Amino acid sequence: MAKEKIVLAYSGGLDTSVILAWLKETYDAEIIAFTADIGQKDELDGLEEKALATGASKVYIDDLREEFAKDFIYPMFQSGALYEGQYLLGTSIARPLIAKRMVEIARAEGATAIAHGATGKGNDQIRFELTAAALAPELGVIAPWRLESFREQFPGRAEMIAYAEKQGISVQASAAKPYSTDRNLLHISFESGMLEDPWFDASAESNRDMYVLSVSPEDAPDQPEYIELEFEKGDCVALNGEKLNPLQMMEKLNELGGKHGIGRIDMVENRFVGMKSRGVYETPGGTILFAAHRRMESLTMDREVMHLRDSLIAKYSELVYNGFWFAPERLALQALVTESQKNVSGTVRAKLYKGNVIAAGVKSPVSLYNPDIATMEADPTQAYDQGDAAGFIRLNALRLKVSSGVEQSGK
Repeated sequence: MAKEKIVLAYSGGLDTSVILAWLKETYDAEIIAFTADIGQKDELDGLEEKALATGASKVYIDDLREEFAKDFIYPMFQSGALYEGQYLLGTSIARPLIAKRMVEIARAEGATAIAHGATGKGNDQIRFELTAAALAPELGVIAPWRLESFREQFPGRAEMIAYAEKQGISVQASAAKPYSTDRNLLHISFESGMLEDPWFDASAESNRDMYVLSVSPEDAPDQPEYIELEFEKGDCVALNGEKLNPLQMMEKLNELGGKHGIGRIDMVENRFVGMKSRGVYETPGGTILFAAHRRMESLTMDREVMHLRDSLIAKYSELVYNGFWFAPERLALQALVTESQKNVSGTVRAKLYKGNVIAAGVKSPVSLYNPDIATMEADPTQAYDQGDAAGFIRLNALRLKVSSGVEQSGK
């Protein structure tokens, strides 16, 4: 009789290495390890050999970087998504793609369940499982950190390291980096450890070695660098005249942003599960793209369309953060976003300087800005009669006057 198959989201770290062996032992199942290449760079080195040595029956390491940039990062950036006014959703937007591929592998391999190493206190468990529910409701989900028996066996890292040594699992658990990281094409995040103290200064000179994608603004070049970004229907398609696909664009912008110390965020955010958490993020390329896209919209988007889309930013960001990427409401919002971007085309010039993305010019063949109408000089088009503003103001002031009269009579 064939063994049950379980697809595990595998990173090669201490947690998922222990979980791989524990699943195999506990469920007497074949464990198929899956790692998504979404831009972790050298973190992927040696993963296949390690997973097989740890007990995986099969290993998938799939390059999803192009799909991540084209079908996840770019559509999200068209929406103007910014969670709680700061976070560019780098980890959040990666999870539905990882879970989507896990589901595809599970179906291809005839697996009955997927498994992940997300804790029961975080957001990732929700993102993985809501995606699975939307795409493959028939699959089971195993979340060891939510199982009391697993937590009793592994109350701390010492027990996990001892288990790994007993199982012959090679792990590199060290106190040299007392925080956790998560890296992909859009960003890298840092949390836990010393960062759990919100008074801890992550920007201090002594903590500069923590950062991976960017130099500190103090160490950035003393001379600014100008770049030009070309947009077509809300998507950035060229950098300094060179046509680039979304993956190439993100890689180039990350390099430029990192060089100039752009994209560092330190915030306390509200997790979906109810608690607050402190996170430090590096999003160099995404920060440039976000600023340039907004600048392009300012010239080309109709006012009411922009205000309608902007009124939905908080909702859209919440949906991404909370794991509802494949939910019908996010898809409906995306349709509106796509429609809003049909004229967001043209060129943005930006100045990169010591952590800042500074506006330096914008132009478009479909610009809605007309200097003849906006000028403070005589309007040669006669499109706007300043005298009309008096009636406009009177009509808008009417309800305020009526309300004020009622309030005064009451007093």
